Amino acid sequence: MTKFDQIRPFYDAEANAAILEIVNNPMLIAMMEFSFPEDKTGQWKELMKRTHSLRDFQINFIYPGLMKVLERSSDGLSTSGFEILEPNTAYLFISNHRDIILDTSLLNACLYEKGLVMTTSAIGDNLIKKPFLKTLSRLNRNFAIRRGLKGRELLESSQIASEYISNSLLHENRSVWIAQREGRTKDGNDVTQKGVLRMLTLAEKDADAFQYFKKIKVVPVSISYEYDPTDKLKIPQLIAKARDEKYIKSENEDFLNLMRGIIGTKKRIHLSINGVLDKEIDEIDQKDGSLSDKLSDLATVIDQKIWDGYRLWPSNFIAHDMLHQKNEFAEEYNREEKEAFEKRIEEKIDSKNPEEVHNYLAMYANPVSNKKQLSTTSSAGS
Repeated sequence: MTKFDQIRPFYDAEANAAILEIVNNPMLIAMMEFSFPEDKTGQWKELMKRTHSLRDFQINFIYPGLMKVLERSSDGLSTSGFEILEPNTAYLFISNHRDIILDTSLLNACLYEKGLVMTTSAIGDNLIKKPFLKTLSRLNRNFAIRRGLKGRELLESSQIASEYISNSLLHENRSVWIAQREGRTKDGNDVTQKGVLRMLTLAEKDADAFQYFKKIKVVPVSISYEYDPTDKLKIPQLIAKARDEKYIKSENEDFLNLMRGIIGTKKRIHLSINGVLDKEIDEIDQKDGSLSDKLSDLATVIDQKIWDGYRLWPSNFIAHDMLHQKNEFAEEYNREEKEAFEKRIEEKIDSKNPEEVHNYLAMYANPVSNKKQLSTTSSAGS
């Protein structure tokens, strides 16, 4: 038993046995019937039984399912920035986080299509408590981040996660995906938590832990959905936060979010690769200051890159104008788009509840505010 066994994906040598454990699971059968509707004789099952690697499992079963999700619940995926990535190279992708499954799955689909190294991806262990979901996530090359820990347990768990990420990047040449913060962004305000960056440095042996970032290739990633398929489900937690109340999740809330993210309407989706932060990390490293100061500077750079790469949709501009009761961005959308968004508000929340409306609009408007802030910062610095 190794120190990574509690959190790591399966090894290829373990893949087939894990597949045989779940191949008759009703949830997997439903997934495959969705992915392969033309397969009336269950040929997928025979192929899956002969699968012996995580890559083959992802390419032959996860990827076709993802393509079917895009076909049925979106108006397509567009991308930018992938041309700067090199084959056979491991990157640390630090991304804003909107959807439990799709954010990482869409990135990996793009990496696969472009012949680039796919990722091992972080997932909160609260999302994979069901044995089937845990097995499926490990087959999909996810590694678990333990949630709800405090004190010494949290430090030990963070140390192991850091060492696993470092080992993947520097010794296995495996790219890694992590979110810029713990959990999904509920309010649309994508801000990097310094604690995530601090966790990454725990595996560094150098006395100056910031040197870790000079050894790896850090790539900020932006993903934006024209419609957030889980927007309605995020409202109760946002209201509790606004009221300074403790929010307690319902028993199946994570699973409902997971499923809604897959089947809910998304319209257009954009995924942006926002450069490799080699120059920026060198500049931060040359400054005087503590590790905390440098991590703050790095978090700011990542935020700016993610905001800059974030594709704004008519839904974002409409929400911003409605929230601020202005027509500042009226040229960015038409009447039909505004009416469709207003109809969505009516369907998703209590439109007569000002608190719900405010939080719903802010969720879509905040990326516009961040883009405006970035523009102001750039103008001041030029």
